Amino acid sequence: MKAIRDFLELIKFEHTIFALPFAYLGMLLAAEGWPSWSQFFWITVAMAAARTLAMGSNRIVDRWIDARNPRTAQRPLITGSISPRTAWIGTVFAGMILAMAAWQLSPLTFILLPGAYLFLIGYSFTKRFTWTSHFILGFTDGLAPVGAWAAIRNSLFTPQDIPAWILLGVATFWIAGFDMIYACQDVDFDRQEGLQSIPAKFSIPTALRLSSICHVITIGLLIALGAVSGLAWPYWIGLLVVGGLLIWEHRLIQPNDLSKLGVAFFNINGYISIILFIAILGSLYIT
Repeated sequence: MKAIRDFLELIKFEHTIFALPFAYLGMLLAAEGWPSWSQFFWITVAMAAARTLAMGSNRIVDRWIDARNPRTAQRPLITGSISPRTAWIGTVFAGMILAMAAWQLSPLTFILLPGAYLFLIGYSFTKRFTWTSHFILGFTDGLAPVGAWAAIRNSLFTPQDIPAWILLGVATFWIAGFDMIYACQDVDFDRQEGLQSIPAKFSIPTALRLSSICHVITIGLLIALGAVSGLAWPYWIGLLVVGGLLIWEHRLIQPNDLSKLGVAFFNINGYISIILFIAILGSLYIT
C-alpha cells in the first residue's frame, strides 16, 4: 500500500480530476448528452490510465534531469521514497489498463491505441530536441476528447466528426499556452542543460506573448465548437467565464514576477476544464 501511495504521489494522481472534465467534452458531444454508464466508466478508466502512463513515463525518463533541477530534486523518484522498479511496474500496469479500456470501448479506439502510446510516452523526449514540445504536449492531451468521441461513435473521419477535431485544436493551443507559462520557471536550468522550450530559446516575455496568442486561438476554436455543435446559451455563458479566467491567468504572470505561477497553472486551468464541462452538459440538456 505504501508503494501504491508513493506512486500516486509521484504522478500527482489527484491532478487527474482537472484533466478528466476535458476528456468528457468529447464524450458528451459525441453522445449528444450523457452516454451509457458502461461507456462513462471505461472512458474514465482510459483517461486515468492514460494520464498515469504519461506521467509515470515522464518521471522515469526525466529522473536524471529532475535530480539536477533544484525545483524537481525532491520528487519521490529522486529522493528514493519510491524505487525505479515501483515506478516501472505502475507505469506498465497503467498501459495495460489503457489497452483493456480501449478494447472495451470501440474497435476504433483499440485501432488507434498504438498512436496514443506513441504520444503518451514519446512527448517526454521532445524537449531534448525541439522547442515545439509545448504543442506536442497539447496535442497529446487533446487525444483524450478525440478518443472519447471515437469511443462513443466509433468514427472520426466524417463531416459529423468535425467537433472532435475542433476539440483537439482547443486542447492543443490551450495546454501549449499554459505549458509555456509553466516553463518560464526553468529558463536558466533549461539553457544550462540544453533543453528546448520557448522561454529558454526566445525569452520569457516572448513566451508570455505567444501564450496569450495561443489562448486567443483557443477562444476562437471554442466559439467555432459552439457554432458547429449548435450549443445553447449555457455554453456561451461558460465561454465568457473561461475567457475571463484566461485574461486573469495572464494578468497574474509578469516577465519579472512568476510568484503566482502556481495559481495560474493549477487553479485557473482546473476551473476552466470544469466550467467547460458544466457548460456543455447544461447546453445539451437544455436543448
